[in-house]
Amino acid sequence: MMRFLLPLLLALGMFAPSPAPAQALPSNTLDAIVAVVDEGVILRSELERAVANLRRQYANSPEQLPPPASLERQVLERLIIMRLQTERATSIGIRIGDVELENALLAIAQQNGVEPAEMRSRIEADGMSFTSFRESLREEMMVQRLRSRVMQSRLSISETEIDILLARGTLQARQYRIANLLVALPDGATPEQVELAREKIDGIHKLIAEGMDFAAAAIRYSDAANALEGGELGWRSLDEVPPSFAPVIRDMKPGDMSEPMRGPSGYQLLKVIEVREGDAQRVVEEIQLRDILVRVTELVNEVRARQLVDDLRRRVVEGGEDFSELAREHSENTASASLGGDMGWMPPESLPPEFAAAVAGLADGEVSQPIRSEQGWHLIQKVGSRAQDRTEELLREEARQIIARRKADEEYERFVRQLRDEAYVDSRLSAG
Repeated sequence: MMRFLLPLLLALGMFAPSPAPAQALPSNTLDAIVAVVDEGVILRSELERAVANLRRQYANSPEQLPPPASLERQVLERLIIMRLQTERATSIGIRIGDVELENALLAIAQQNGVEPAEMRSRIEADGMSFTSFRESLREEMMVQRLRSRVMQSRLSISETEIDILLARGTLQARQYRIANLLVALPDGATPEQVELAREKIDGIHKLIAEGMDFAAAAIRYSDAANALEGGELGWRSLDEVPPSFAPVIRDMKPGDMSEPMRGPSGYQLLKVIEVREGDAQRVVEEIQLRDILVRVTELVNEVRARQLVDDLRRRVVEGGEDFSELAREHSENTASASLGGDMGWMPPESLPPEFAAAVAGLADGEVSQPIRSEQGWHLIQKVGSRAQDRTEELLREEARQIIARRKADEEYERFVRQLRDEAYVDSRLSAG
């Protein structure tokens, strides 16, 4: 199965439709309610679809999955958490429009080296509805935007913190691809709860030491949000893990597993999957672009705006007219029109997906095909390209991002737990 979606969707295969209101539910038992979540519900069909997609992902290693009843409970909890996040996103006005969604789908196809039509065919060949796939991607994008919104209001990163991290000289050092397994403890855990958690993590550690696969153990036993990904955390520098864990990870080799450790959320086991060395110098490719924008408005409809952009492109490509002069005369991009459409120098990865796709492969001086964005129709001209040493600038930005991720992981986990605690959730799985 091709992995097109963002990590949460990849793990769950959450191709479930939006919740139906209670009064619209079928009364038959073939699509019973397995959970009531605030004003909405999760249906048996949604749960079975998510479980089936997860089983398909682990088709080559089904032994890693827990017993059916445990797997259903884990997947249902994930569906509940996703539902709560999308409901909160909707309530604060977060929307993902169709144009933005189509651009994201195009970017996913390009990242996987296929045409959009081929991506759709492969998804449907896997037995998935492409419509449901699109809506699941929309929901995941909403959750990512919710996370950003929450973090903007809760995270504060000072220049002093960045200076301290840079002074350590560790950003250009090695990185570790890590997996974790968590036995969670509630805030204010009692001594009895702590002891039970310690006994559980010791038992899991023994099972893995005796030959159980770490990923399988994480799927079966971990309380972390990434349990169904086998505990995979991705690549982390030592600056991105809790300070008490860093000395342990530093001395680990690929394949090593830690002893049980007490962390902020409970008892943890860590495994190092891979190690890679950092770059001493950060030389990046930058491109200089010019832009012409024709907005779609009540006076200039979709068809007319596209016709205007097509005409401008012919005047440059066939007529040899100067792109910058046409930008000054016709572009409605107020930020760049007076500059002849100049957008400055930037790395290609900083562009919106639809722009990056359009300029990929352009030679210096070439003009893109028309591009549709939320603002209207664009023409982009690639002016030039260069290799730029941005080591100092990128290290500072990387330091900012590392501090943000370190703080955000714990803060957003706390936010999601609060959502779960405050919501009305009635799980009916055992009776379903």
